[in-house]
Amino acid sequence: MRSIEWLQYYRWVSQQPLTVVDVETTGSLAYNSRIMEISVLQATLEDGILHQQTDLINPQMVIPARITQITGISQEMVSGAPLSEEILPDYLPLLRSGVLTAHNLEFDYAFLRVEAARLGSILLKPASEQLCTVQLARLLLTELPSRSLPDLVRHFRFDVAESHRAKADTLACWLLAKRLLLEILNEPDELLLARFGQQWIPLKEAAKLLGCSPKAGRSRLEAAGITARSAKRRSSTVMYRRGEVERLYEDLHKPQEEPLQSSLFD
Repeated sequence: MRSIEWLQYYRWVSQQPLTVVDVETTGSLAYNSRIMEISVLQATLEDGILHQQTDLINPQMVIPARITQITGISQEMVSGAPLSEEILPDYLPLLRSGVLTAHNLEFDYAFLRVEAARLGSILLKPASEQLCTVQLARLLLTELPSRSLPDLVRHFRFDVAESHRAKADTLACWLLAKRLLLEILNEPDELLLARFGQQWIPLKEAAKLLGCSPKAGRSRLEAAGITARSAKRRSSTVMYRRGEVERLYEDLHKPQEEPLQSSLFD
């Protein structure tokens, strides 16, 4: 989406109830890992936090040592916890309500959908009812070197417990969403769109905005004199300023002026 569309969407989201979720898992891939902790927080900008619940889940598999090191969740802590089929049915009604929100929502949503499918249930939220605070942070906090949740907690000095536990991360995500959505509500369009325009986006996304293939997009961007940068050191991914890409889009989609018709008597 273009910046103006993101702005309209976030203004709408700010008026909706949010269902913030975080899961701690035994690995990074939903198809061969399991949820071992879940927390859901429901809130609105007007009323604040309305409800939060958190549970450990027995994943019925070995928790790798590196995961225990990151999360602090050990095998002993979950061995006596309820199974997913005992816990998740209480969460599904919550997850189906409001705007589903998470920091890197794609990750949490993938695990939730797989776990729901194991129960013979379907968890499907349309894109119009999803809020990823990573994407929002990338648009509004372009000046920061990192938009990871622990780094943002430190940056904003949010009063939450240690990161990588579901309850603390859900609360941190809510505090971040609240802070950034209030900025969306209170700042003028021109300032917000200028901030959005500073975001660096990968070639694939830039090409999508331009409505062409990455190869054609790169050619158009180079022809327009728009400078790219590498995403990271030794990375082949190139990035472009969102504002420059959108200005090129507008130039490419300007209506063509029709030539003046010559008079028959000229």
